[in-house]
Amino acid sequence: MIEFAKVNTRHLEAFREIVGPAYVFADTESLDSYAHDETEDLHYLPEVVLKPDTTEQVSRIMRLCQEEKLPVTPRGGGTGLSGGALPQFGGVLISMERFNRILHLDDRNLQVTTEPGVITEVLQDAVKERGLFYPPDPSSRGSCFIGGNIAENSGGPKAVKYGVVKDYVLNLEMVLPSGDVIWTGANVLKNSTGYNLTQLVVGSEGTLGIVTKIVLRLIPLPKSNLLMLVPFRNAGNACAAVSAIFRAGFTPSAMEFMERDALDWVSRYVDSTTVKIEEDVQAHLLIEVDGNYPEVLMQEMEGIAGVVTEFDCGEILFAEDHQQKEELWKLRRRVAEAVKANSVYKEEDTVVPRAELPVLLKGVKDIGRKYGFHSVCYGHAGDGNLHVNIIRGELTEDQWNGTLKEGIREIFQLVKQLGGTISGEHGIGLVQKSYMDIIFDNTEMQLMRQIKHVFDPNHILNRGKIFD
Repeated sequence: MIEFAKVNTRHLEAFREIVGPAYVFADTESLDSYAHDETEDLHYLPEVVLKPDTTEQVSRIMRLCQEEKLPVTPRGGGTGLSGGALPQFGGVLISMERFNRILHLDDRNLQVTTEPGVITEVLQDAVKERGLFYPPDPSSRGSCFIGGNIAENSGGPKAVKYGVVKDYVLNLEMVLPSGDVIWTGANVLKNSTGYNLTQLVVGSEGTLGIVTKIVLRLIPLPKSNLLMLVPFRNAGNACAAVSAIFRAGFTPSAMEFMERDALDWVSRYVDSTTVKIEEDVQAHLLIEVDGNYPEVLMQEMEGIAGVVTEFDCGEILFAEDHQQKEELWKLRRRVAEAVKANSVYKEEDTVVPRAELPVLLKGVKDIGRKYGFHSVCYGHAGDGNLHVNIIRGELTEDQWNGTLKEGIREIFQLVKQLGGTISGEHGIGLVQKSYMDIIFDNTEMQLMRQIKHVFDPNHILNRGKIFD
């Protein structure tokens, strides 16, 4: 067992020499602000926070931490939902917030080179000005960092048509735990040269190295989109309609599911009257199509409307203009905030083949009744990604921190039976690692541990995440 060192005055002096005194923080207020993210109520204090802004600085920090056996936690925008950027073992926290430059936008090759501390929406807006599109679109896009999106292989509403982060990453500059700097691939669309290190790093939750530059592919920006909100009298029917839409030959650019409570809570949270929820409505689908030809999009919307009417839906709301589209998307994007403001909760990030969504939803509700908890579900229905928010409500301390874990395990076992897995885009981090045995056997887990050991033999980088 490796014995970790504690940060001392000698280390602090060395860090000040590397990044400058203004970017070394060891005061209580600063440490506390980096001790949590958006994951439940977890809180782990680092011993020092560093804010480098060059690859060389990160390399020198890692060399020192390797020599001194100091645990290191990399951190992006702090919007994570699995505790992946929390310094469980104290030590050094490296904030990537000063890596906030878009380095090169290559119109000719439809590529952008960016640093990891660029906010996702800032990057999207920058490429949009050039008529280009970066589709991965997490709900926290206004505050999350591109680097964090790489670490978690983020998705969002557009994933149903355009894919997730891994489908846009071409190449990464990365500092290894040893301090060595590598590029993981090449700036090309096809690459069959050796092992695919780029895709190994995407989704590795900062456990293999610290990404300092990112090359992303882009696509042309679609010129038009249409949006509609479909109410259903039965939540299971809303889920069943999802697969039927694809089987009918339509591929929406987004298809989002919201249970009644989700839309009701968020409407009150943002004080919106855009959607009037009828008493018999139990769920909604928010469906978008995009492309370059409005007449084609209208035909697609009419076709989709024809499909959903077979599933006992109510009156469909077609967004009339840009403002109404924005209002509907605001409701969807802020559901998580509304749930958090309404009650203490735990969010589980399940994903199954989309045709199995009705079975998953029913199973979640059945398990909730068995263990006495209420859940509010929403998510990216088009790709089978259902966020299950378990509301604390009247649960006792013993139920909340004890028997509830058994209920969550049953949900994940159901997910596995349906051909799914326990995280679609939030990652494993700290909160899901005790359930990894449901998905992987000992051989598979050992392979992952061996990969970690090759990159990080002293296990100083983001230790304790994904597995112990």
